[in-house]
Amino acid sequence: MTDRPNWGALEGMLKDLRRTMSGMDETQKRMLRVTGTAWSDDGMIRVVVGPRGHLLELDIDPRVLRRPDSKALSTAILATTRLAVEDAAAQSRAILDDVVPRDLRDVAGADGTGLTRIIGSHDADVRLTKDDDE
Repeated sequence: MTDRPNWGALEGMLKDLRRTMSGMDETQKRMLRVTGTAWSDDGMIRVVVGPRGHLLELDIDPRVLRRPDSKALSTAILATTRLAVEDAAAQSRAILDDVVPRDLRDVAGADGTGLTRIIGSHDADVRLTKDDDE
């Protein structure tokens, strides 16, 4: 006995895929408008990043210069930037959750990485993973 495909499920998947693809232009525009913002714990640093985590704005309160410590400042900027990137990623995931069916979000590409993992990753984590593989 041969198993027959579940045509109803297949039709549903194709319908979801068509709906997703038809709104792709608008989804792309929404995702390109995403910005992530974060403040340092002490409120002295504000970072704004774009949808891919690129730095758009960096505000440093002049009071930081009263106690110059370049290492601490660098650490605070990096930590705050990471928070801003996480904010942008969360917004991007929310947009995708609205338009891409769950079963399509986790389909892995040729490198085994799914869309959800790409959006949820920070460049520093990707760099660490790459270095670990070598």
